[in-house]
Amino acid sequence: MYDAKMISLQGRKGLVTGIANDRSIAWGCAKAFRWLGAELAVTYLNDKAKPHVEPLARELDAPLLLPLDLRVEGQLEAVFERVAAGWGRLDFVLHSIAFAPKEDLQGPVVDCSRDGFLTAMDISCHSFIRMAKLALPLMPEGGTLITMTYLGSTQVVEGYNMMGPVKAALEAAARYMAAELGPRGIRVHAVSPGPLKTRAASGLAHFDALLNRAAEKAPARSLVSIADVGLATAFLATDAARHITGNTIYIDGGYHIVD
Repeated sequence: MYDAKMISLQGRKGLVTGIANDRSIAWGCAKAFRWLGAELAVTYLNDKAKPHVEPLARELDAPLLLPLDLRVEGQLEAVFERVAAGWGRLDFVLHSIAFAPKEDLQGPVVDCSRDGFLTAMDISCHSFIRMAKLALPLMPEGGTLITMTYLGSTQVVEGYNMMGPVKAALEAAARYMAAELGPRGIRVHAVSPGPLKTRAASGLAHFDALLNRAAEKAPARSLVSIADVGLATAFLATDAARHITGNTIYIDGGYHIVD
């Protein structure tokens, strides 16, 4: 019944998007995927970001390091074309990308512009759907699709503003894709970490207060680390999690259960 291979990613191939530096959630996940034996393809945003990501890709022994700016037409398709040419298949994809224009993010939801909202939805939500569609031909025997969300999708978190509705849409998309792709052996997860000091979080107002509140009120009485998130996320890509799909999985020390 129990086999150590069930919690291994040896021989598996995965695409990791969203690494910006060594404090990124995607970096914590990539390290855990690699620790369990997976071979990884890694993306970086642009030439400015590449020097920060390239040494991390080397640490992962990643054979593919590819540019991915979702605002550049055709670049996402090019990533999957390179993966297809290099490997011919994929076992899992990590979508850890979110963006909203600062002027729209830092104001009330009712003040966000139409263009700003559509940009946030396109890059933070619809891109996961696009990745899923591009991954399908590379997952003939099944696979795992994982995206990153946050508690602000279901609760009003001060300073999270328009990203709340965007993340709510992302979680709903994950549920619908899980239902649609389950018969093909593809599992879909939304992972919801507790607050972390990442570059993306630095754009949120009142973030330090949010960190302090989480550390004080979470049942675990501590903040999670990118390693905590990475290990739990990597587990979802293993065969041991083969009957887990369609959920929003909180890795936050229990913070989401308290007021």
